Amino acid sequence: MSVQADIEEKLQALEPTHVTVENESHRHAVPANSETHFKVTVVSDHFQGLMPVKRHQRLYALLADELAGPVHALALHLYTPQEWASRGEARPDSPNCRGAGA
Repeated sequence: MSVQADIEEKLQALEPTHVTVENESHRHAVPANSETHFKVTVVSDHFQGLMPVKRHQRLYALLADELAGPVHALALHLYTPQEWASRGEARPDSPNCRGAGA
């Protein structure tokens, strides 16, 4: 199973109403077909009442194996359903990597 598929599977523990895992490794200075840099968007009622740092800690705990191994970077965008709706169901774009010559 790919790293991306493992992440997607583990995020189901949060019972998301929306989840997107984007492999952004190609935007960085890594070998072709790498799975090291990801943008993760999760919308879940499990984030209700949690400050952003607590939401991130919850994801770090779920993805501890990936973070200890192949994953170098995660861009996390974590919302409650109400927050997601108020944003027009949109998350920020990722900046270009300065180290990749992009």
